[in-house]
Amino acid sequence: MKKFARKRLFTTLDWYIIRKFLGTYFFSIALIIVIAVVFDYNEHIDKLQPASAHEIIFDYYLNFIPYFANLFSPLFVFIAVIFFTSKLAENSEIIAMFSTGMSFKRMMLPYLASATFIAALTLFLGSRVIPHGNVTRVDFETQYKIHSSRKKEVDKYNVQLVVEDGIIAYIERYDDVNKIGYRFALDKFEGKQLISHMTARSVQYDTICGEPYHWTIKNYMIRDLSGPTETITTGSEMDTVIHFQPHDFLIENGQEETMTSGELRQYIRQQKERGIGNIQPFEIEYNKRYAMSFASFIMTIIGASLSSRKRKGGMGLHLGIGLGLSFGYILFQTVSSMFAVAGSMSAFWAEWLPNVVFVFIAIYLYIKAPK
Repeated sequence: MKKFARKRLFTTLDWYIIRKFLGTYFFSIALIIVIAVVFDYNEHIDKLQPASAHEIIFDYYLNFIPYFANLFSPLFVFIAVIFFTSKLAENSEIIAMFSTGMSFKRMMLPYLASATFIAALTLFLGSRVIPHGNVTRVDFETQYKIHSSRKKEVDKYNVQLVVEDGIIAYIERYDDVNKIGYRFALDKFEGKQLISHMTARSVQYDTICGEPYHWTIKNYMIRDLSGPTETITTGSEMDTVIHFQPHDFLIENGQEETMTSGELRQYIRQQKERGIGNIQPFEIEYNKRYAMSFASFIMTIIGASLSSRKRKGGMGLHLGIGLGLSFGYILFQTVSSMFAVAGSMSAFWAEWLPNVVFVFIAIYLYIKAPK
């Protein structure tokens, strides 16, 4: 009775390409990160002097490195594919693969497997790991003023939000230093009918009791409306629970980078329900994490299609075209994000439109690739 050997999904040649791909990818990341850390340290050496060596290494750079690497992951994927595939073509290894009957489509299997690993890794890091590290990194930057633009709003004007279903709060000005809101109003509705209207000179958020949503209302007047009758209640001070907190309307620059994807999704939904605007940065960050991960596949196909043909002059032309397309992708994504911030385009399309355009480029280059 004949025994048939089980056919393996990946051959020795596939594992060779995967090792080359991932090895070049991580090596290029390590090389660029070393350069970035050296330049960053030299630029901020005066501001970093008050910090201890432990804070600089563990609080800042150990969180800066994965953030930086994940931010430019598609560029590193492109460079890695261009570099090692050009070397394979230059050494006639790709011609040898084709001479055995392997098709270009089959040769792309280990490429796409490597891209899947990188996409899953970048999505996991960007969605769960890096946001927690960004909290420490942003606190470090704020403390030592590396980036002065990372500031939290300390005053907010004309705050209006839906606290609960049928309850709307309004604050003319909120001072976050003292946690006090001035000219406060709270309206309660049943359907479209107003049943209660509260006005107060000020409302203060209680940070001492440790319980969320705890507010102290001062110099208030409550008008309860029931049909044709009206009951007025006044007082100098009242402790109450109102289901909103200052961070619901005070937005810090870069705050979206410190939230996991689950927290971002919940925050965006909650803010939309409350009618709060200016959440475009959060929607952009949420969509960018998935779009950037998917970009690994596009960059892999473009890079392999470009560099699989042996050309005179080596890999110089391949690297030039590859870098041009990489920076074109990053520039395209940056410009489209600006349109989303301005409200001219949805955050979803702002982040996915570059992928849609480059998918067509990838298809064209794949068709033109040597078979």
